[in-house]
Amino acid sequence: MAPLQLSLPATPSNAVGSLTRAGELFQVFRDGQARTRAELVEMTGLSRSTVAARLDALTAIGLIGSAGEASSSGGRPASRIAFQPSSRVILAVDLGATHILVGLTDLSGQLIDQCWTTADISQGPEAVLDLVIEQGNQLLKDSGREATELAGIGIGLPAPVEHSTGRPANPPIMPGWDGFDVPGYIQRSFAAQVLVDNDVNIMALGERAVFWPEANDLLFVKVATGIGSGLICGGLLQRGADGTAGDLGHVQVPRGMGVFCRCGNEGCLEAIASGPALARELSAAGLAASGSEGVVNLVRAGNVQAIQAIRQAGRDVGDVLATCVNLLNPRVIVIGGALSLAGEHLLAGVREVVYSRSLPLATSRLQIVQSRAGAEAGVLGASRMVSDHVLSAARIDAELIA
Repeated sequence: MAPLQLSLPATPSNAVGSLTRAGELFQVFRDGQARTRAELVEMTGLSRSTVAARLDALTAIGLIGSAGEASSSGGRPASRIAFQPSSRVILAVDLGATHILVGLTDLSGQLIDQCWTTADISQGPEAVLDLVIEQGNQLLKDSGREATELAGIGIGLPAPVEHSTGRPANPPIMPGWDGFDVPGYIQRSFAAQVLVDNDVNIMALGERAVFWPEANDLLFVKVATGIGSGLICGGLLQRGADGTAGDLGHVQVPRGMGVFCRCGNEGCLEAIASGPALARELSAAGLAASGSEGVVNLVRAGNVQAIQAIRQAGRDVGDVLATCVNLLNPRVIVIGGALSLAGEHLLAGVREVVYSRSLPLATSRLQIVQSRAGAEAGVLGASRMVSDHVLSAARIDAELIA
């Protein structure tokens, strides 16, 4: 993937040493708090001249800037310095089986604008990514931003992804996408870093970053056309050796025996508890239900059969999550995806099984909650994935001394 190019002033060779580890100093500002130079000297233990040199370098690339004056206890008040997240923007993309959501955020993940479009992922990579590019350009235009202001582009795909290359790996519902160079295709239109990951992984990142920053062990479960999870353990996203960590949808569950899944196996969780599976079940009973949305609409209308079906789906998901709780001991399980909009009916089924079958110690502080980010979890996570990359200490230092 092509590196992000920042607009930097020429750096004299004798100043390179003073720029080294400026990226580390910048991490102090990522909490959004403004600080004086004296406070930074005290916090870091660095000399005033070293702090000044590193602040000058960070100011030159627009990452920090003036934030007014501190209150004075006598004499001239000291000026404060803070992160300038609006200096650049990020395009954050959430691709689902049937939708495209493109958001424009600043470097802190603040959503500036977004655009939702219905699209079938099975149309192939070129057709879908062309829509992403079109929407991205429109968001930039509507927001008065230029493509040159892009810090990067983050994309979530409903498939296993080789994160180092951004290429989908054997996606079951995405014909034509296997091994496709997603970053390379996007970079034909945008000269920016492109990072790609599994959609549930970025949802986990987004949910945690905004709503559960103190939870170092979090499991995000998406229940929609497919079923998958994003695992954050010890504060770090776990992708696994080949990008398939968290694929709960193809774990065999007792009630699924005799039901064949699109993956070719029998008894998969997805085959009996996903949106399409529930819609088929309810349609066979004479109810008008099409996909996850149709199921949720029936539940919201108070249909008893739909409520019973969604509650049982929760129990089936809970069967798998009970093992995950014993194995991983998460602090929070967040239930998201289209079926989560059924609310407490789905959650009740999950809780019923998890709390009864997991070890008491593993559930003593466990919270099982509905996603707070909702449909925006993916774009928030894609933005966070990019900002964590381009604002890392190593990345900033490398750009400053390039």
